[in-house]
Amino acid sequence: MLTGLFADERGEIFDAPDWSAVGVSGAEKRICEKADMIPLPESSELMFLPARTAVGFRQGAIKKLGQNKFAVAATLPVGYTRLLLPAFEKQPGAPMLPLFGYAAVAWSRGKLWVAAMRSDQNDKWDPARYNGKDLRRRIATVRKALPDNRLVDHLAHCSTEWHCCTAQNLFYQRWEAGIPTSPVCNANCLGCISLQPSECCPAPQSRISFRPTVAEVAAVAVYHLASAPEPIVSFGQGCEGEPSLAADTIAAAIGQVRQKTDRGILNINTNAGYTEGIRQIVDAGIDSLRVSLISARESTHQAYYRSSYSLSDVRASIRYAKQKKRHVSVNMLLFPGVNDSPAEIAAWREFLQDTGVDMIQLRNLNMDPDELRTALPDFSAAGIGIPSMVRQLQEALPALKFGSFSHFRR
Repeated sequence: MLTGLFADERGEIFDAPDWSAVGVSGAEKRICEKADMIPLPESSELMFLPARTAVGFRQGAIKKLGQNKFAVAATLPVGYTRLLLPAFEKQPGAPMLPLFGYAAVAWSRGKLWVAAMRSDQNDKWDPARYNGKDLRRRIATVRKALPDNRLVDHLAHCSTEWHCCTAQNLFYQRWEAGIPTSPVCNANCLGCISLQPSECCPAPQSRISFRPTVAEVAAVAVYHLASAPEPIVSFGQGCEGEPSLAADTIAAAIGQVRQKTDRGILNINTNAGYTEGIRQIVDAGIDSLRVSLISARESTHQAYYRSSYSLSDVRASIRYAKQKKRHVSVNMLLFPGVNDSPAEIAAWREFLQDTGVDMIQLRNLNMDPDELRTALPDFSAAGIGIPSMVRQLQEALPALKFGSFSHFRR
């Protein structure tokens, strides 16, 4: 049996013998099944959920485990996709949960299990490769090579304060390095990780406060692309708004970069809502786009992004990029019961066929489940399951790839 877990008031975690573990899809609680679960991966983290009472299944019913027994959840390393949310009963006055991707957990056969599947493998993002003892020395080296560059100072702060991997890759001189450019955005995402109103749930990182110059952007990009192995430079980071709003800067910087080196990949992570800016960046020579989307339906899309653009604008941006033969991934913000509802799958099938997207990157949406349920108009009772959703889309679109990472393509 997959046994439920709970935490006491000190946060110490226990198993609950004779209680079956319960998870959630959409708004529906159900017993965790073996097919849902894998052993808890290394680099996962367990946490208890304050003011949320743990529940389990016993004697034919799902019910509370008891007073002062708090729900437990896991957060997963990148490359793993959650299949079920943690189940709990919310207490009156419960605070909003921080922005993490909470997954259901259980205990069985002497170890912890989590409702998840492996969706991609890329050892470059192994946490053991980051936050090394030599990081500050490496930061000093780049500062010496690129003196008086505000982006270097900003990325150094992101590396040491927020432990951002794409920021650290600049200083480790390898793989994908991020270059933030835009302090403003054209959306007001519910789960924004760099800006929250009145810190209702503190964002895990602060947003860039300045607009870097073309020279600053180009200098950092050339430095990285010229020497890093399998180099990628990405505009559009968690510490900024929407990068296409800085299209003039990015397009001009791309021109300067390509005058000095043809190595590596220039990528933009974007909501793709500002089509004119995306066209400008594509025409300047961007190699790939990764477009953030939670839904292929306008009502759900707008309820989450609360944006000044529409889903049709996103569609137009992707179409233009594909007409220009750019590689396009969709960064699917994944939430069990939303993306895998039958209506959503049908909408995704039409959207993907129409736009010609090359890849879907599955990314767990970091957000309080109850807050999202309240906000979305089309929240289903339960989805058909993330693996079934992937299978249906792959059958309809055999060329479509699934994963979690932007892989280097020569």
